Amino acid sequence: MTIKEFFSFRQNKYFWANLIAMIIVVALALFGVLKGLDIYTRHGEAVVVPNVKGMGVAEAEKLFRNQGLSCIVSDSSYVKNLPAGCILDYNPSAGQKVKEGRTIYLTINTLSTPLQVVPNVADNSSMRQAQARLLASGFKLAENQYIPGEKDWVYGVKYKGHTLTNGEKVPVGATLTLIVGDGGELPQEGDSTGTDAGTPVSSGDSAADESWF
Repeated sequence: MTIKEFFSFRQNKYFWANLIAMIIVVALALFGVLKGLDIYTRHGEAVVVPNVKGMGVAEAEKLFRNQGLSCIVSDSSYVKNLPAGCILDYNPSAGQKVKEGRTIYLTINTLSTPLQVVPNVADNSSMRQAQARLLASGFKLAENQYIPGEKDWVYGVKYKGHTLTNGEKVPVGATLTLIVGDGGELPQEGDSTGTDAGTPVSSGDSAADESWF
């Protein structure tokens, strides 16, 4: 085969027509694939995460749904000055751009107040020591309840009228009452306010009794 015969296909119009058709088909196929990927991944489309901090979960869920987003509660924390169940934080945070359908993970304020062990201050602390320990632990203090006993010595701790035992738990930040000695003497066992059985009878009474005989 001569070189002239080898390149003779270039003069065949059907060859060029088929070649052009193949190029067009490949280009269309490539365009279709890229377009499909854009649609599938929503390339270039983004949603701004709204600010829902402080809202309830139901209210935030409705707002997210309107933006094409979803949300789930993934964690909780406790902030005593905020309503139970309100949103404290979330990820991704407000203002970030995300794709539609993205799930937002919420951190909410606990629905119930967590419990905390009351420090053991009964029968081992002065009033000032007990007050300092309880306040440092985040508790509040009501007016002391005074009883006869060593002055300013703590004999117990009460919560809502209930005397607490060692290791007992109460809600975080609860108001407690210290049971404190007022310096008066404790009542002694065996004290009696009545007349003893062995009290001698007066002579007048004895004479009156003898008159019956």
